[in-house]
Amino acid sequence: MNTSNNTVLITGGSAGIGLEIAKLLSEKGNHVIITGRDRARLDAAASKLAHVTAIRFDVTNEADVDRLTAQIKTDFPELNVLINNAGNAYVQSVTEDQDTWKKADDEMNTNYIAVIRLTEKLLPQLRSQHAAAIINVTSITAIAPSTSILTYSASKAALRSYTQGLRLALRDTSVQVYELMPPLVDTAFSEDIGGKENGIAPSVVAHDLIDALAKDVFEIHVGATAQVFELAKKSPLAALHALNGIAE
Repeated sequence: MNTSNNTVLITGGSAGIGLEIAKLLSEKGNHVIITGRDRARLDAAASKLAHVTAIRFDVTNEADVDRLTAQIKTDFPELNVLINNAGNAYVQSVTEDQDTWKKADDEMNTNYIAVIRLTEKLLPQLRSQHAAAIINVTSITAIAPSTSILTYSASKAALRSYTQGLRLALRDTSVQVYELMPPLVDTAFSEDIGGKENGIAPSVVAHDLIDALAKDVFEIHVGATAQVFELAKKSPLAALHALNGIAE
């Protein structure tokens, strides 16, 4: 896919991986639309970018989704790339903590249901373009779940399944479907699970995505994800143990 001269919508584009992707795409001459729930953080992110539009938006709010899609249709009819990056995660013990299902409900709504809703509403516009792309950000935990973020892992596994099926469903259209699978990344999002100590830089994830788009690599295994993926092909149990630090 051509990585310049596109109009790109990035949910959760005001920080972390989303902001790093926005920076690279902006530098390559794309018009980037970033969204986020925090107005101050969104404006701060936009001040660092060229060719940018910042829209305050909550991906889990249906009224917000309707407003955003209507604005995109009117103001950016040329939109041809959707990056579903916004996400939410809770560190919790499903065997010890109470009401883990409530946090799981939030994770599933943000990481899975909201992606389907926004994609569905923008799909007619994307399909009308000569060349278009949907990029869903899943996780290394979509391959093998982490016990400390077990319900988050399950939501990303659901998104991975949806992404694979959507790619097949759109195979005869102008819309290509990509899956970006980061490992642990050093962002505020992953601070509670050791991202600062053990995570890779979000810029690495962004660079790997741009390289993959240029080469039409549809499953993008960033960093340690590649090793876990290869291990899972040989032994899913070994991959599960490795991701959770369990010696074989």
